[in-house]
Amino acid sequence: DPRWELIDPNPNIHALFQQFNKLYFWRALDMVEVRWSARMTLCAGICSYQGRGGLCSIGLSQPLLKLRPRKDLIETLLHEMIHAYLFVTANNRDRDGHGPEFCKHMNRINAETGTNITIYHSFHDEVDELRQHWWRCRGACQRRPPYFGFVKRSMNRAPSKNDTWWAEHQRTCGGSYDKVKEPENYGKKKISGNNIFSITNSTQQSQSAKQCLCSSKILKYFEQKNIFISSESSEETNNNADSANNNADSANNNADSANNHDDLANNTDDDDGLPPFNYPSNSRLSCPICLLLVDAPQINSHVDLCLN
Repeated sequence: DPRWELIDPNPNIHALFQQFNKLYFWRALDMVEVRWSARMTLCAGICSYQGRGGLCSIGLSQPLLKLRPRKDLIETLLHEMIHAYLFVTANNRDRDGHGPEFCKHMNRINAETGTNITIYHSFHDEVDELRQHWWRCRGACQRRPPYFGFVKRSMNRAPSKNDTWWAEHQRTCGGSYDKVKEPENYGKKKISGNNIFSITNSTQQSQSAKQCLCSSKILKYFEQKNIFISSESSEETNNNADSANNNADSANNNADSANNHDDLANNTDDDDGLPPFNYPSNSRLSCPICLLLVDAPQINSHVDLCLN
C-alpha cells in the first residue's frame, strides 16, 4: 500500500521480520537473525548460511536501502527471507540460486501481498554513488569499453594481484593504475586514540626535559657558589659502607662542615652583599665531634684537636 510510505517510511526491520515470518513462512525462521550492515555497498541484502537447523543471518545494506523507498526495503527483506527459508527447510546452500523453489515462494508472496519481489535487487545508481574511490589504467585499457580503464570502489583498495581479473589485465594490457578521484577531505584523518597517546607522551617528555633543564641550572648555580648538596643516593651508598669508613667519612664531613661555618663567618665577598658575622666573645658552641661546649673563638682549634 503506497500510504505506508508516509505512515511509516522507516520501519523497524526486526518487527517486519517477525511479522513476515508468521504470515508467509510458518514461523520456520525463528532462529534466523536480521541486522543492518553499514559495510555492504555492492548488494542490498545477503543471507549467510551457517548450518542446518536455522543458523543463518540476513544482512541488509544500510547505505543502499536508506536511500530507497520503503517498498524496496520490504521486497529486499522478503527476498532474503526466501533464501533463509530454503536454507532452513531444504538445506539449500546456493546463495545465488533462484531456481524453481525460489520462484515458487516469490510468486506466492507477490500474489498474496501485491509486492514485486524479483530475482535480483541491485540498485545500480546507489552503488555507483557509494563508489567514491576511482583509479584509471595508464595502458590500453583506456580505449576499451565499457569501463575505459576505470576501476571504481567504495573502499580505498587499489587494483592489485588480489583481484581475480589482475592476471588477465597483466597479460592483455600490463598498465599501472593511478588514483584519479576520492571523497572530499578524505586525506584529513581524525586524531586516533594511538595518536592522542603519542601526543600525550611527547608532551610529557617535553615537560620532563624542561624539568631536567631547570634542575641542571639549579645544580650549576650551587656549584658556582661552592655549596654542597647531598642526595638520597649518596646517603644510601654511605649506609652500605663499612662502619669504619662511615666513621671516618662522618668525621671528615663534620670537619668540612665546621670549616664551612668558619668560612661563612669570615666571608666578606662583595658578591653576597652580606656583612661578616662575628660571634660574641662569651658565646659557646657545641663541638660537632665530641659534642662538648666550647668558647666560640676556640672552636676551630678544638675541632683540630679532636680530629688529631
